[in-house]
Amino acid sequence: MGGVEEILAQMNQNPKDVRFRDLCKACDFYFGKPRQVGSSHRIYKTPWQGDPRVNIQNDHGKAKAYQVKQVLLAIERLEVDPENEE
Repeated sequence: MGGVEEILAQMNQNPKDVRFRDLCKACDFYFGKPRQVGSSHRIYKTPWQGDPRVNIQNDHGKAKAYQVKQVLLAIERLEVDPENEE
């Protein structure tokens, strides 16, 4: 897949058919390097209080649909209020 914009379009269009590596690319772009790598999960820190993380999991090369939706909500929140720092 191409750039982050194309990945986001696919995530919005069909969250059940997103490759894990594409979701990682989008998360790396918006949230930076993951806090945890090397297990079945990748955890990204977000800049707000409360639940300050995005957790994604590789499911045989695909991303889990509910996690794709959570990432989309986190990206939307980040874009709406980029000043929402800790």
